[in-house]
Amino acid sequence: MFVIIYLIAYYGVFRNWNPKYRPEASSCLISLAHGTPAFFLAIIAIANQSQSQRGFASPNTELQNIVLDYSISYFTMDLIHYLVFNPNDVLFIGHHLATLFVFVTCRYLVSHGAFAILILLGLAEVTSFCQNTWTLAGVRKNDVAAAGKLYEFLSPPFYVFYSVVRGIAGPAFVYKMGAFYLSGAADNVIPRWLVVSWLVVLVVAISVSILWVANLWVDLFKQRSGKMEKKVR
Repeated sequence: MFVIIYLIAYYGVFRNWNPKYRPEASSCLISLAHGTPAFFLAIIAIANQSQSQRGFASPNTELQNIVLDYSISYFTMDLIHYLVFNPNDVLFIGHHLATLFVFVTCRYLVSHGAFAILILLGLAEVTSFCQNTWTLAGVRKNDVAAAGKLYEFLSPPFYVFYSVVRGIAGPAFVYKMGAFYLSGAADNVIPRWLVVSWLVVLVVAISVSILWVANLWVDLFKQRSGKMEKKVR
């Protein structure tokens, strides 16, 4: 499905765009096809799990496994995109490989822990629609006036939204998750080495996200300061 969406985007939706930007735009489109649906699917999969079975060490339900497969498919396709068009982007390639490691081991190796992983997936993808719209507008901001205006309009609220989710909600949940797993409460269903691997991946991913949005805030303040100085002059 994601291969088909990518090809439709590359050869159809964005066929008139500069070839330099078509791959990135196509990646955004498959991200849109994954992000918001994955957010709602994760909520549904968690809500459908009985209250007594919910927990960091609970076995995966069939619906939770389907959501994991859906995300595994997306990240595999986007990984292929980066390997083909941006092989030097080590950061994103590493991010996708690490994410796939968490999803695949949760789904196929231990079949436990999807409750926690899907909550994190929901936190990660709740900003997806805004982020991809902002990214697409940023790609065309120098070519299309409306795109430039949309990019400037979306930047502050998107940065705030992303900062709250990735800088506050995400770390708080990972801390709670880590405290449970490192207590040994799930050792009988999820090996300790795998738990530690998950936590390392999550901490690094959140740290990179915070650094990324911090740099965006710095750039925004520099731009606004530059405009203020021009007005004063």
